[in-house]
Amino acid sequence: MTTGEHEAGLGWRGGADLPGSILSPALVPCILVIWIVAPLQIISALVLIFLVLLHSGKGGGLSDMFGGGAGAAAAGSTVVERNLDRITVVAALIFGFTSVAYALIF
Repeated sequence: MTTGEHEAGLGWRGGADLPGSILSPALVPCILVIWIVAPLQIISALVLIFLVLLHSGKGGGLSDMFGGGAGAAAAGSTVVERNLDRITVVAALIFGFTSVAYALIF
């Protein structure tokens, strides 16, 4: 390449012609997937935190944590609580799938 080609913006100036460049054609789909997965990961994480904080406390003892009061708590759940549970599960699934997608990408 001559000096004129470099000044005209041809050749290696953008970095695409260098071996091992980050802009190689093989990595373009991977970069596009990252641009899709990254916002989904962040949004689902924030939504999941918000939804978990919205859940009402069911008790305070250690027996409730290990399932001691599960029967009484499930019997009195309202429609709003069940819908909140469903939305939380969906947000957790999206977060899990995006985490697996990151593991497959990197």
